[in-house]
Parts: sequence; C-alpha cells; structure tokens
Amino acid sequence: MAPLRLRIEGRTFRDTKNREVTLRGINVAGDAKFPTHPNLPSHESDHFYDGDNVSFAGRPFSPDEAHTHFSRLKRWGYSLIRYVFTWEAIEHAGPGKYDEEWVKHTIQILRLAKDYGFYVFMDPHQDVWSRFTGGSGAPMWTVYAAGLNPRAFPATEAAWVHNTYPDPAEYPKMIWATNYTRLACQVIFTMFFAGKAFAPKAIIDGKNIQDYLQDHFVLACSHLALRIKESGDLENDVVIGWESVNEPNRGLVGFQDLSIIPSEQKLQKGPSPTAWQAILLGSGRSCEMDTWKFGGLGPYKSGSTLIDPKGEMAWLPADYDDSRYGWKRDPGWKLGECIWAQHGLWDPSNDTLLKKDYFAKDPESGRKIDYEYFTNKWFMAYYRKHREAITSVYPDSVMFCQPPVMEIPPSLKGTVDDGPNMVFSPHFYDGVTLMMKKWNPYWNVDVFGLLRGRYLSPAFAIKVGETAIRNCLRDQLTAIRREGIEYMGNHPCIFTEIGIPYDMDDKYAYKTGDYSSQSAAMDANHFALEGCGANGYALWVYVAMNNHEWGDLWNGEDLSIFSIDDKPLPLAPNVGSRSQKSASTSTASLDRSSPSYSESRSNNNLPVSPRDLKQTLSTPSLSLQRSATPANIGSNPGYRAAEAYVRPSPIATVGNVLSSGFDLRNCIFTLALDCQNGATEDAPTEVFLPEYHFPRDNLTAEVSSGKWTVSVDDADGGTIQRLRWWHDGGKQSLKVQGVKRRLGTSLGQEDEAPGYLEQCRQGGCTVM
Repeated sequence: MAPLRLRIEGRTFRDTKNREVTLRGINVAGDAKFPTHPNLPSHESDHFYDGDNVSFAGRPFSPDEAHTHFSRLKRWGYSLIRYVFTWEAIEHAGPGKYDEEWVKHTIQILRLAKDYGFYVFMDPHQDVWSRFTGGSGAPMWTVYAAGLNPRAFPATEAAWVHNTYPDPAEYPKMIWATNYTRLACQVIFTMFFAGKAFAPKAIIDGKNIQDYLQDHFVLACSHLALRIKESGDLENDVVIGWESVNEPNRGLVGFQDLSIIPSEQKLQKGPSPTAWQAILLGSGRSCEMDTWKFGGLGPYKSGSTLIDPKGEMAWLPADYDDSRYGWKRDPGWKLGECIWAQHGLWDPSNDTLLKKDYFAKDPESGRKIDYEYFTNKWFMAYYRKHREAITSVYPDSVMFCQPPVMEIPPSLKGTVDDGPNMVFSPHFYDGVTLMMKKWNPYWNVDVFGLLRGRYLSPAFAIKVGETAIRNCLRDQLTAIRREGIEYMGNHPCIFTEIGIPYDMDDKYAYKTGDYSSQSAAMDANHFALEGCGANGYALWVYVAMNNHEWGDLWNGEDLSIFSIDDKPLPLAPNVGSRSQKSASTSTASLDRSSPSYSESRSNNNLPVSPRDLKQTLSTPSLSLQRSATPANIGSNPGYRAAEAYVRPSPIATVGNVLSSGFDLRNCIFTLALDCQNGATEDAPTEVFLPEYHFPRDNLTAEVSSGKWTVSVDDADGGTIQRLRWWHDGGKQSLKVQGVKRRLGTSLGQEDEAPGYLEQCRQGGCTVM
C-alpha cells in the first residue's frame, strides 16, 4: 500500500518525506448552502417552500469554472480546502432518496481539486439546522418529521428566515444566529441529539426521532463517502478527512429554568424570547418580550415588544397529510399539539408551565446537565456514530472533531476515543468585529477569557490599543488550542472557520475603495493564527458570486475574500519608481561575508518558453467581472484587503516549526525550526512567498545556514512562487524581506505619491 500523502504524527501533520506540513486553507464555498436549480440565495422567496424539488449540482461552481477558482486559490497560497456541502444537497427529495447527479458533480470537482494538489476535507455543513429554519443544512422534510410547519414560522417567530422578512435588504445583520434560541432550532436540535431522553413519544417508522434523524444524516454522509471511494482516485490522495458536523448545538438540553434566559446565552438580538415564551408563541399565544441590540460590549436590553401569532401554530395541524414522505408516525405522537405539552412540560388548557426544569437533569442518571455534560454524553454519542460510518468506508480517514463552538471540548484524553487520526477543529470569530461590522483599533474584548471565568469583572477583559487587541486575539486562539490538548489529547489543531466581515462601516470600502479597516482586521486575525501554535486553518470563506449588494448571498453575510465587484491582487505588481530596486541594490546593506547571508540563485531573466506560456495560460484571468451592483457601492473596486490574506507561510518544514509569522506593515517573513538532521536535496524546507509581497528581483533573505532559491513553478497544476531552503540540523532561522507597500488602497491609488505625513516619515522631516 502506498504511503499516505498526509499523515498525523502526534500533534503535527507529515508528508511522505516526513516534513511538517502547515495547512493554509479556505472554505469552498459559502453558496453551497443554497440550491443551484432554482438558484435561491437566502433573500429569494420564489419556490422557497418547494424544497423537495431542488438541485445543488453546480455548487460550488461548474467544472469549467473550477480551473479559474482553483488556480486563483493556489496562486494565493492555499493548500487546504474545507469542502462545504449540506445534507439537503444529498437527500432533498425525501428520506433515502439521494441526488446522484449532485454526487457525480461533487466527484468531478474533487478530481479537479486533486489536479491542483489540494488537500480536502469534507464539511457536512449546517447553520441553525436548515434553510427553512433560517440557515442551511438539513432537508425540508426533516422539519416536517419533527412535527413542525415551516410556513408558520414567520407568524410565530419560531425562526427568522431571510426571505420572509418584510424587506430582505434590511434583514438585521447577524440576527440569523439567534435562531438557535428560537423554537424551531430548540426543538429539532433537542430531538436530534437527545430525543430518546427528552422526547420519548416522538417515534417515526418505529424509531425515536433522535435515531431517525441521525441515521439518515450519517447514512447520507457515508453514501457520499462510498461514492468518492468508488471513484478510485480520490481516497486519501485528495480527500484526507471528514468533519463531524458544523457547529453542533444542544437545543434545550441542560436548560435549568425555561422561564428565564440562561446566563450562558451570550447572543441576544431583536425580540428575544425565553424558551417558555418561544413554546407559547409556537402554540399561537401572544407574548410580550424584551428586545435587544448588540453593542461594543455585547447585547443590551433596548425595550420590549408584543408578538401575537393570532392563533397560528408552528406545529403541523392535526389534519396534515403525513403520508407525503412515506413514513409512519406513531399514534402516541399527536400532530396539532406541542410536543412538549405531550410530555407534560406544560398545560395548554391554562398555559401553565409545569416543569420549568424538564431539561435540567439527565433522565437516566439524574445528574445535572451543563454544556460540558451535553458534549460528553450526547454530542460524543453522535460523533462516534458518524466516525464509525466514515471509517467503515475510509479506514485511514482523518476525523475532524468539532465540538460545540466556544464550549469546553469533550474529555477524550486517554480514552478509546483518543485515536491517532483525530484533529481538533474549533471555530473562532472576533465577535465584536463580526457583530458590529466594524474594526475598532482602539479596544476589543477577551471573549474566551470571559467565558472561562478568568476575570473578576467584564471590565478587566477589555483590551486597549491595537497591539493589545492583536495579542488578545492570538492569546484567545492559543488558549483554545491548549484547551483542546488538555481535554482531547495530543492532536493537531486546525481552526476550520475564522474570518472577517467585508461590509464594515455601512459598506464604506465599497463606496471609496478604501479597505484599510478590512486589511487591519484580516491581518490581526492572521497574526493570531500564526502566533497561536495551530497547525493551520480554513478561512471563511470563498464565494465565487459574491457582490457588493448582497455579499455572500446568504443571510446578509459578507465574508468572502473574493467578490466579482473587486479585483484580485496582482501577481507581481509594479511597486513604483520610488521603491523599485534591483536585486543587488536591495541586498547591499547586508554583510555578504556573514554566514547568515545567502543570495538567491534564481534566474530573473528567463527566456520565453513553452513552460512560461503554460504558466501564463494556467493563471486565472484578472480582468474585472462586474455584477449589476448599484454604482454607489460598485464603482470603486479595490483589492479586498488581499494583501492581508495573501501572505507567506511554511508549506513543508524539515523537522518541527518553532514559530513563523508575517509582519505585513514591514513585509518581513520569519521562520524558526528545529530538526535533528538537515534538509536533503530532494526534501528541503519549502515556504510559499506571494509574488505581490516578494517579487523575485526585490527580496532579500537571511538564513542561519545553508542555501536557498526562489522560483515560480507549476507543481501540482497551480503556479506558485516558493522558497526552497537547504539547511543544517539543529535550530535554524529564516528571515525574508519583501516590498513594503501601502495597505488597503483602491485601484489606481497604489502608485500615487505619498501624502505629506508619509513624505515626512520617508524623508525624516522634523517639526519646526
């Protein structure tokens, strides 16, 4: 059997030459959350409830378009793809009915990803369960299986769905995430993870709803895994692993008192019901509840409002034709009535809450439930089922274990679940920037520290100044990684989602071309990733059809690093007469006799050849595609802060990486490593150097030993510039200086004369 292209050794990834692999990744793609036919971005309402008759074939893009997107991502230095797909894409037509056309398309795209040398892991994605509960993921029939009527969600506020909002263009930013705290998600996630414990009457086709939903989901994933295996050339070579499920949620499990908002519920926005109020609304009762807004220090109460469903219920009516999908619901599960009333939680005859602590304890053990208990018992039971299904097809699959977001990981260290092929795959977003859609360089908050009780007062969690903010982000990621080791064992850590909103400051960048805020935020996030000791990341997100008007085309989010209304970063820019230097001039200040000095041996005067033509033709067109975006937010395209995410990174390191990082403002990349034996001729340390920051004729490098070269090659089908370094054993260091550039500028501004302040800085002016 051929050696695995990528294997896990303790806390590191290793290639076939035993070098440590750093995985620099991207989520592909955000528009995989909604169908291709009909094309239904979340703001579109036509045909929305015809959820059985859809197709996701064509997501994330067509095979013809894949070359453009994959070569672009390769040129930007990405080596890892988190391949986003949904349960709905596979099984939308009904239970057990798989969309083989979509499966075939997925295999086509994966095969093209192989041509570009990507590592891929599969992400069965969900957000607040389903498109029909305000997010993405599960098919529509699962909502009906849970006894719910999605058409009644707007009136009962069982879910806030983008296309049912009065004006989808004004849909409140990030309110979609509050659906986790509304009826539909609370019901379905409780059923999915712990239905046998808390909804024992919910029986369908002879199974409890927990097993019914989990079995269908896991079988759908294993069906896709089997088809990929049967393709014959993708297993382990390109598809290296599977993630458990995106951002699992406990539903109501562990709620100690349904009549109050749990203290651990940190996200509140808009009308914010207690679980008890959500239950009443779902049964057609009117409720007055608090409304909330989100400020710099988190949510704050802004008033109150009356929600009146006027008798409309979120539950399927008693006369609903339940034969639609061919299942048989147990007679003990009555339609037309709240499932929790059927379990004695409340009395609909007088609207009395009878068991406010119904979900507070484990019915089997009597133990009090907190989120950690939920994760160890119910999430892990699901994870094991998912792992067994995937490894029955892919015995060597890397399993990316993603526990509930920002919660304590499961206690696996030293147990049978502490397997060698597991990866800890947490998520992290700078919540202040994400929720406010604004980069604040003056202060931020250590959210993770607050959640873990590390401060006597929230005031102590405030970090003041941009340096403190950047260090705070890094320290939060470091703490998350270390917590994974403490609880789950010695495994690699990949942050499988992290990113920034681009529509900051009321889309100021789209009106002016000034992306300086986005550049600062993106750089701060990458500074944190590079400094936290993780093995890599997958940035959220790449969306091929992102535009300035609708963003990622999903729930008002706008996190895509690419937009058809912006222009990709040039490959090798003209840096301007005032900073353009020859290679010899750029290194003149270095001591050429020093052992730490090594001059690049790459030839910058290459003749035109068929190979050069191949490189040119394989590079994606950088011509500006334009959408129908209104001129006020579409006429000033910029580089979309690409200088902050197109950045150098280790590819494969001989020995172990001790540290690496990129100082964007000064355009300096550093790498420190430790190896028992030096690099060999066929296995040097390799670093991705983006041509934008490091033109070959305008870079210098200092190394602790050995020799290095910089070349642009088309290895793995994608053209990238890489530095290869042959060094001695022991602790070694590398420093590469590129071209310092102005950040966040729009097209046409890059080579403008510097302003007065910049001239003073460059010329050493003094104040008179």
